Amino acid sequence: MPAPSYTPPPEIADYQLGESVGYLIARVKSTMSNMVTQRTMAELGITSQQGSILFMVASGKCLLAAELAREYGIDASAVTRLIDRLEKRGLLTRVRSSEDRRVVRLALTDEGLSIARRMPAIFNSVIDNLLGGFTPEEVGFLKSMLRRVLINTGDLTGVARDTTTNLDSKS
Repeated sequence: MPAPSYTPPPEIADYQLGESVGYLIARVKSTMSNMVTQRTMAELGITSQQGSILFMVASGKCLLAAELAREYGIDASAVTRLIDRLEKRGLLTRVRSSEDRRVVRLALTDEGLSIARRMPAIFNSVIDNLLGGFTPEEVGFLKSMLRRVLINTGDLTGVARDTTTNLDSKS
């Protein structure tokens, strides 16, 4: 017996997914993450998210689990699991604050710092691949538009700092 045919309702059939900015941004993010993971798994034995977390801790941007949860938009329990895995691998440690015993900061081990130092080259390589054929002006325009999107959401985290550095860089 042939499978019954399916016709989506008009509000779904008429929606042009390929013209959706949200869909395109999500696809680019997913593709970029997959490309970084291919590199980090092959070269470092970790996922892109794990490498990114190590980088964020090394940069000083995220030194608490709560900061990582906000930065990545994931819940505290997911961050705890990620930190547990990285700690088990000997890449980071939890350090209780001497000023406030309730605060637990994240610190990289020597191996974790070594991996974090390699992440910018991987990030840049993937971005260079994705933005192949773009002019420096087009890259600057893309970054400017993405910053405006973040500003429209009220998320100013790093936007002002990032606009004054790496203006000629693709990353």
